[in-house]
Amino acid sequence: MTAGLVLAAGESSRMGRDKALLFYRGRTFLETVIATLHEAGIHRVAVVLGHHAQAIQQAVNLAGVEVVTNCDYLCGQTSSLQAGLAALVGSPAEAETLDAIVLCLVDHPAFAPATVSALLDAFVRSQAPVIIPTYGGRRGHPVLIARSLFEPLRALRPNQGANTAIRAWRHQTELLEVADPGVLVDVDDPEAYRQLSQLD
Repeated sequence: MTAGLVLAAGESSRMGRDKALLFYRGRTFLETVIATLHEAGIHRVAVVLGHHAQAIQQAVNLAGVEVVTNCDYLCGQTSSLQAGLAALVGSPAEAETLDAIVLCLVDHPAFAPATVSALLDAFVRSQAPVIIPTYGGRRGHPVLIARSLFEPLRALRPNQGANTAIRAWRHQTELLEVADPGVLVDVDDPEAYRQLSQLD
Protein backbone atom coordinates (compact mmCIF):
# COMPACT_ATOMS: atom_id res chain seq x y z
CA MET A 1 0.00 0.00 0.00
CA THR A 2 1.05 3.58 -0.67
CA ALA A 3 -0.15 6.37 1.59
CA GLY A 4 -0.17 10.12 1.15
CA LEU A 5 1.61 12.40 3.61
CA VAL A 6 0.86 16.13 3.44
CA LEU A 7 3.04 18.56 5.37
CA ALA A 8 1.11 21.68 6.40
CA ALA A 9 2.63 22.65 9.75
CA GLY A 10 4.74 25.69 8.88
CA GLU A 11 4.26 29.30 9.91
CA SER A 12 3.81 30.60 6.34
CA SER A 13 5.86 33.61 7.40
CA ARG A 14 6.74 34.74 3.87
CA MET A 15 3.12 34.46 2.76
CA GLY A 16 1.79 36.29 5.80
CA ARG A 17 -1.18 33.93 6.21
CA ASP A 18 -1.70 30.19 6.43
CA LYS A 19 -0.95 28.63 3.05
CA ALA A 20 -3.14 25.65 3.90
CA LEU A 21 -6.14 27.99 3.80
CA LEU A 22 -5.36 29.77 0.53
CA PHE A 23 -7.76 28.94 -2.30
CA TYR A 24 -7.06 27.23 -5.60
CA ARG A 25 -9.81 26.15 -7.99
CA GLY A 26 -12.54 26.64 -5.43
CA ARG A 27 -10.91 24.73 -2.58
CA THR A 28 -8.26 25.42 0.01
CA PHE A 29 -4.73 24.31 -0.83
CA LEU A 30 -5.00 21.56 1.79
CA GLU A 31 -8.31 20.27 0.46
CA THR A 32 -6.94 20.40 -3.09
CA VAL A 33 -3.89 18.29 -2.27
CA ILE A 34 -5.97 15.73 -0.36
CA ALA A 35 -8.55 15.52 -3.18
CA THR A 36 -5.80 15.04 -5.77
CA LEU A 37 -4.35 12.13 -3.80
CA HIS A 38 -7.78 10.53 -3.40
CA GLU A 39 -8.55 10.97 -7.10
CA ALA A 40 -5.31 9.16 -7.93
CA GLY A 41 -6.41 6.19 -5.81
CA ILE A 42 -4.54 6.89 -2.58
CA HIS A 43 -7.07 6.27 0.16
CA ARG A 44 -4.93 6.58 3.28
CA VAL A 45 -3.77 10.15 3.79
CA ALA A 46 -2.12 11.77 6.81
CA VAL A 47 -1.87 15.53 7.25
CA VAL A 48 0.64 17.12 9.61
CA LEU A 49 -0.46 20.40 11.16
CA GLY A 50 1.38 22.70 13.55
CA HIS A 51 1.03 26.47 13.34
CA HIS A 52 -2.65 27.43 13.77
CA ALA A 53 -3.53 23.72 13.77
CA GLN A 54 -6.88 24.19 15.48
CA ALA A 55 -7.98 26.99 13.17
CA ILE A 56 -7.06 24.95 10.10
CA GLN A 57 -8.96 21.92 11.37
CA GLN A 58 -12.03 24.08 11.91
CA ALA A 59 -11.81 25.64 8.44
CA VAL A 60 -10.98 22.57 6.34
CA ASN A 61 -12.92 19.37 5.75
CA LEU A 62 -10.53 16.68 6.99
CA ALA A 63 -13.05 13.84 7.16
CA GLY A 64 -11.38 10.50 6.48
CA VAL A 65 -7.89 11.97 6.89
CA GLU A 66 -5.45 11.15 9.69
CA VAL A 67 -4.54 14.44 11.35
CA VAL A 68 -1.21 14.66 13.15
CA THR A 69 -0.36 17.72 15.25
CA ASN A 70 3.36 18.46 15.39
CA CYS A 71 3.96 20.47 18.54
CA ASP A 72 7.62 20.82 17.52
CA TYR A 73 6.88 22.43 14.14
CA LEU A 74 9.20 25.34 14.96
CA CYS A 75 12.07 22.83 14.69
CA GLY A 76 11.46 22.72 10.94
CA GLN A 77 9.99 20.57 8.21
CA THR A 78 11.98 17.47 9.17
CA SER A 79 10.11 17.28 12.48
CA SER A 80 6.79 17.29 10.59
CA LEU A 81 7.96 14.59 8.20
CA GLN A 82 9.03 12.46 11.14
CA ALA A 83 5.75 13.02 12.97
CA GLY A 84 3.80 12.01 9.88
CA LEU A 85 5.90 8.90 9.29
CA ALA A 86 5.50 7.85 12.92
CA ALA A 87 1.72 8.11 12.59
CA LEU A 88 1.59 6.21 9.30
CA VAL A 89 4.02 3.47 10.24
CA GLY A 90 2.58 2.90 13.72
CA SER A 91 3.18 -0.68 14.80
CA PRO A 92 5.70 -3.02 13.11
CA ALA A 93 2.76 -4.87 11.53
CA GLU A 94 1.50 -1.64 9.97
CA ALA A 95 4.99 -0.83 8.75
CA GLU A 96 5.06 -4.05 6.78
CA THR A 97 1.89 -3.12 4.89
CA LEU A 98 3.10 0.34 3.89
CA ASP A 99 5.32 0.12 0.81
CA ALA A 100 5.78 3.82 0.14
CA ILE A 101 4.48 7.33 0.75
CA VAL A 102 3.73 10.14 -1.64
CA LEU A 103 5.15 13.15 0.17
CA CYS A 104 3.29 16.40 -0.56
CA LEU A 105 3.89 19.96 0.57
CA VAL A 106 0.80 22.08 1.09
CA ASP A 107 2.32 24.99 -0.83
CA HIS A 108 2.58 22.83 -3.98
CA PRO A 109 -1.16 22.46 -4.77
CA ALA A 110 -1.19 22.38 -8.56
CA PHE A 111 0.01 18.87 -9.45
CA ALA A 112 -2.43 16.61 -11.27
CA PRO A 113 -3.89 13.24 -10.21
CA ALA A 114 -2.29 11.76 -13.34
CA THR A 115 1.12 12.67 -11.95
CA VAL A 116 0.45 10.77 -8.74
CA SER A 117 -0.77 7.81 -10.79
CA ALA A 118 2.42 7.96 -12.86
CA LEU A 119 4.52 7.88 -9.67
CA LEU A 120 2.59 4.85 -8.43
CA ASP A 121 2.95 3.03 -11.76
CA ALA A 122 6.67 3.81 -11.86
CA PHE A 123 7.12 2.42 -8.37
CA VAL A 124 5.36 -0.83 -9.28
CA ARG A 125 7.63 -1.10 -12.31
CA SER A 126 10.99 -0.13 -10.84
CA GLN A 127 10.68 -0.37 -7.04
CA ALA A 128 13.03 2.63 -6.93
CA PRO A 129 13.54 3.96 -3.39
CA VAL A 130 12.82 7.53 -4.50
CA ILE A 131 10.84 8.72 -7.51
CA ILE A 132 10.87 12.44 -8.31
CA PRO A 133 8.65 13.95 -11.02
CA THR A 134 10.31 16.30 -13.47
CA TYR A 135 8.94 18.75 -15.99
CA GLY A 136 11.24 20.12 -18.65
CA GLY A 137 14.08 18.44 -16.79
CA ARG A 138 13.38 20.32 -13.54
CA ARG A 139 12.59 18.41 -10.37
CA GLY A 140 9.26 18.97 -8.66
CA HIS A 141 6.73 17.66 -6.14
CA PRO A 142 5.20 15.42 -4.89
CA VAL A 143 7.89 12.80 -4.32
CA LEU A 144 7.40 9.08 -3.81
CA ILE A 145 9.55 7.60 -1.04
CA ALA A 146 9.80 3.85 -0.48
CA ARG A 147 9.78 2.05 2.87
CA SER A 148 13.55 1.51 2.76
CA LEU A 149 13.98 5.24 3.53
CA PHE A 150 11.53 5.45 6.42
CA GLU A 151 14.04 4.67 9.16
CA PRO A 152 16.82 6.87 7.72
CA LEU A 153 14.30 9.74 7.58
CA ARG A 154 13.09 9.12 11.11
CA ALA A 155 16.70 9.12 12.32
CA LEU A 156 17.50 12.59 10.96
CA ARG A 157 18.41 15.34 13.40
CA PRO A 158 16.18 18.44 13.45
CA ASN A 159 18.75 20.50 11.52
CA GLN A 160 19.00 17.93 8.75
CA GLY A 161 16.65 18.14 5.78
CA ALA A 162 15.05 15.13 4.13
CA ASN A 163 17.50 15.52 1.26
CA THR A 164 20.24 14.40 3.64
CA ALA A 165 18.74 10.91 3.61
CA ILE A 166 17.50 11.02 0.03
CA ARG A 167 20.93 11.95 -1.34
CA ALA A 168 22.31 8.67 0.00
CA TRP A 169 20.03 6.93 -2.52
CA ARG A 170 20.66 9.31 -5.40
CA HIS A 171 22.15 6.63 -7.64
CA GLN A 172 18.94 4.61 -7.35
CA THR A 173 16.57 7.56 -7.58
CA GLU A 174 14.27 7.60 -10.58
CA LEU A 175 13.57 10.92 -12.26
CA LEU A 176 10.18 10.61 -13.93
CA GLU A 177 9.39 13.14 -16.65
CA VAL A 178 5.69 14.07 -16.57
CA ALA A 179 3.51 16.33 -18.71
CA ASP A 180 2.47 18.39 -15.70
CA PRO A 181 3.89 21.88 -15.12
CA GLY A 182 2.05 21.87 -11.80
CA VAL A 183 4.85 19.83 -10.22
CA LEU A 184 7.03 22.96 -10.37
CA VAL A 185 4.50 25.35 -8.80
CA ASP A 186 5.73 26.46 -5.36
CA VAL A 187 3.51 29.07 -3.72
CA ASP A 188 5.81 30.54 -1.11
CA ASP A 189 4.93 34.24 -1.12
CA PRO A 190 2.17 36.64 -2.23
CA GLU A 191 3.67 37.13 -5.69
CA ALA A 192 3.73 33.40 -6.37
CA TYR A 193 0.12 33.18 -5.19
CA ARG A 194 -0.85 36.01 -7.52
CA GLN A 195 0.74 34.16 -10.43
CA LEU A 196 -1.08 30.96 -9.47
CA SER A 197 -4.40 32.83 -9.30
CA GLN A 198 -3.86 34.01 -12.88
CA LEU A 199 -3.53 30.37 -13.98
CA ASP A 200 -6.59 29.25 -12.02
